[in-house]
Amino acid sequence: MKNGQKKYSFFYRNGLTIVFLSLFLVTLFAQALTGWKAHNRELAENHGSSLALTTYLKSGHFISATFENFESEFLQMALYVILTVGLRQIGSAESKSLDEEEEVDREPQQRKNAPWPVRKGGWMLKLYSNSLAICFCLLFLISWGLHLYGSWQDHNVAQVLHHQSEDSIIEFLTMPEFWFETFQNWQSEFLSVASIVFFTIYLRQKGSPESKPVDAAHMETGK
Repeated sequence: MKNGQKKYSFFYRNGLTIVFLSLFLVTLFAQALTGWKAHNRELAENHGSSLALTTYLKSGHFISATFENFESEFLQMALYVILTVGLRQIGSAESKSLDEEEEVDREPQQRKNAPWPVRKGGWMLKLYSNSLAICFCLLFLISWGLHLYGSWQDHNVAQVLHHQSEDSIIEFLTMPEFWFETFQNWQSEFLSVASIVFFTIYLRQKGSPESKPVDAAHMETGK
């Protein structure tokens, strides 16, 4: 240890990411396995050929189901990052103060340990200053495109099984099926964000950075 600094383990320093990525991989595998079995049963009921697991992972059924969820999560995060810049909610731990300048609003300084784009300045700094929102927006658009592709492919598999002609992706976009899948995920994400914004006004979780201090007044805005 130098200068009195504690030496933490790798897991202690990165535990939140490790745990959530581990949960993601476990549940993604469970989704793939159960989705594969469910899809093969559906194919068998319609006199279709069953798929190997590796083939299923490239199927529209798996791609659509996976990126349908990714899409709504990235949309949620993109809007949350962008809207919390200018919008407020009195009393919420998820809101900036109503009338005080906050650390996140200060102009970046070209100090020694600042990220490279900050020290570079110019358009690089401008881009980096909005990089979190840009990242989530791009991830949303990619996920939306893959959800559309997967849902379209899965739709055409069903069309073939029912001895009907396949539809183009443009034709599929005019059908309610894809948009039903889309909106049922979006609305749940908007509700979850609204819930944490509102409930942090009145409820507490000691030790969580998503909560105000336990003894904070209900109408005290921010953490």
